[in-house]
Amino acid sequence: MDSASQDINLNSPNKALGSGSLTEVPAEGVSGGVTPVTLPPGLTEDEAEELRIELTKVEEEIQTLRQVLLAKERHASELKRKLGLSPLNELKQNISKGWQDVQTSNAYKKTQETLSQAGQKTSAAFTTMGSAISRKLGDMRNSQTFKSFEDKVGNLKSKVVGGRANGGGLQSPESPNPAQDNAPF
Repeated sequence: MDSASQDINLNSPNKALGSGSLTEVPAEGVSGGVTPVTLPPGLTEDEAEELRIELTKVEEEIQTLRQVLLAKERHASELKRKLGLSPLNELKQNISKGWQDVQTSNAYKKTQETLSQAGQKTSAAFTTMGSAISRKLGDMRNSQTFKSFEDKVGNLKSKVVGGRANGGGLQSPESPNPAQDNAPF
């Protein structure tokens, strides 16, 4: 398979692997000798060698692509710096764009509509409740019990205030007290 004609998948789970080669390296045994690598069934030594060579080439291409990507990221960073785009400005723009996206989403519109309707219904309920309370208080004031209570309070008030108005009680604050006018202070 020609490596130049292969598609490059940057979403591959192996993209984050280190830059080291993944080829099998013979492990040294306890005696210091080399342990032979066991081949999968149905694979000859020549086929395994071809696969190792191809794997090495692919890993080198991956490393090259990582270097190119790093260089492009540096270049993009430099361009942003020259344009005065800081990470904070980018974050603000991203948040602003995200908020606009949220506001234009169907879920947001439906939620806003539902909350608006709930607010209107709540307002109507409070208005109805206020009217009912006012009506009940009016009914209560017109009731015989309340009128009887009001008459008793009125009689008590006339007894308390009436005694004072006949000269037997306290003077009003507007009229001067002759004893206070001659005070030494």
